[in-house]
Amino acid sequence: MASIAVCPGSFDPITYGHLDIIRRGARVFEKVYVVVLNNSAKNPLFTVEERINLIREVTKEIPNVVVDEFSGLLVDYAKSVNATAILRGLRAVSDFEYEMQITSMNRYLNDHVETFFMMTNNQYSFLSSSIVKEAAKFHGNITALVPPIVEKELKKKYNK
Repeated sequence: MASIAVCPGSFDPITYGHLDIIRRGARVFEKVYVVVLNNSAKNPLFTVEERINLIREVTKEIPNVVVDEFSGLLVDYAKSVNATAILRGLRAVSDFEYEMQITSMNRYLNDHVETFFMMTNNQYSFLSSSIVKEAAKFHGNITALVPPIVEKELKKKYNK
């Protein structure tokens, strides 16, 4: 059986913290689906299509990464691509409680899919898409936080 993982998120926008988890996950799993979840409850800065294009651009050199979108239950998406794992990054203890709830619910819905947590590299432990957007909005230096193409697109959004 192939080891296939799904790495879900809103990725609004993708950061070096996300890329760290995706790259490391791609070394562990034969295939990693990076899935942009379309959450209608959120008000994203980037459209789903823009986020997919940015993720594809910054992961194009990782041959076993596939970028996709999905709305609905994550475990249903995992089943549709024959994934047996969900890959999640943990930044701090504060992430754990939320992730534990989600993992427990996913296990309840489909006990054939396991969740794997990777600790984020220490240099990205503070990093979130929200923090990056806030800094970019007020023209802060985000060069070390996101890939150049993402920085460029953030500047376009906030210079309108």
